[in-house]
Amino acid sequence: MGIETSDDAAVYRLSDELAMISTVDFITPPVDDPYWFGQISAANSISDVYSMGGRPLTALNLVMFPAKQLDMGLLKEILRGGHDKVVEAGACLAGGHTVDDEEPKYGLCVNGVVHPDRIITNAGAVPGDVLILTKPLGSGVLFNAVRSGKFPFPELEREVLPALAALNGPAMAAALQFDLHACTDITGFGILGHLLEVAVGSGCGVVVRYRDLPFYPGALEMYGKGENTGSNKANRALVAEHPLHMAVRLSAAEEELLYDPQTSGGLLLAVPAAQAGDLIAALGGAGVPVAARIGELVAGPVTILVE
Repeated sequence: MGIETSDDAAVYRLSDELAMISTVDFITPPVDDPYWFGQISAANSISDVYSMGGRPLTALNLVMFPAKQLDMGLLKEILRGGHDKVVEAGACLAGGHTVDDEEPKYGLCVNGVVHPDRIITNAGAVPGDVLILTKPLGSGVLFNAVRSGKFPFPELEREVLPALAALNGPAMAAALQFDLHACTDITGFGILGHLLEVAVGSGCGVVVRYRDLPFYPGALEMYGKGENTGSNKANRALVAEHPLHMAVRLSAAEEELLYDPQTSGGLLLAVPAAQAGDLIAALGGAGVPVAARIGELVAGPVTILVE
C-alpha cells in the first residue's frame, strides 16, 4: 500500500505472514493544556495504524519546541501525555527527535504490523455497505471557539477532550470481527472529505444522512456565532472536485459542520448492511461511546448525496 488511494498509512510486506505499517503525524496544540495536547496528538498518530487493521508496536516522538520562550515543564507534560497513550496502546516508545521551533508541535512516527491478507484500506467498500462512525464531529470549530473566548474550556474538557484522546483500538478490534470492507479515520478533511476518499477509492457513490451524524455539543452554535476554522474553505474546495448533491435543506452553520476538520477523529467503517446492527452492538460492548450508522455506499459514479 502506497499513496495511490490516499490511505492512512504505508504498508510494506516483510513475509507471507507479516507486513509493516508505517505512519507519521504531528500537530500544533489544539488546546493550551500540555498533557491533553500530548494525549490527543499521540492518539491521532496511532489511529492510522488501527485504521489499516494493524497493531502498533513502536513509536518515536517528534517534537518542535521553543525552549527559550516556554518552560521545559510544559514539554515534560506533553511528552508524558504522549507516553501514556503509547503505553495504553500496548506499544513501545523508542525515542524520538527534538528541534527548536517558534511554535510547539508534537506527534509520533508509529510502526505497526498486520497480516498481508488482512490489510484494511479505504478502497474496499462495495455498493450496499453501511457506513458507521465511531466519534462525534465538530471539534475543529470548538478548538477555535475556545481560543477566541466564545466557548468555555471546562466544557470542552468535559464533553470533547476525553473522546479525542480515546484510542481507536477498541473500535477497530470490534470491527475486525466482522466483514470489514473499508476503513479510514476522520481527520483534517472533515466528514465529507473522508467520505469522498472512500468513494473514490472504492469507485462508487456515497449517501450520508445528515440527521444521523453525531456532533459535539456546542459545535453548531459556534458556527452560528460566526466561528470557523482555517480548513473549512479548503475542504469545501476538495469536495467540490466531485459531484455533491444536497437533498436536505441546511442552514449555513449546519453545512459548515460537514467540512469541519477533526483531530483524532473516529473511524469510518464500511460493513455489509446485514452486519451493521451487530457491529453497532459490539462497539457498544467494547466501550465505544458513539457508533452511528450515517449512510451507505451505492452503485454508480463517484458522488456524495447528503439527505
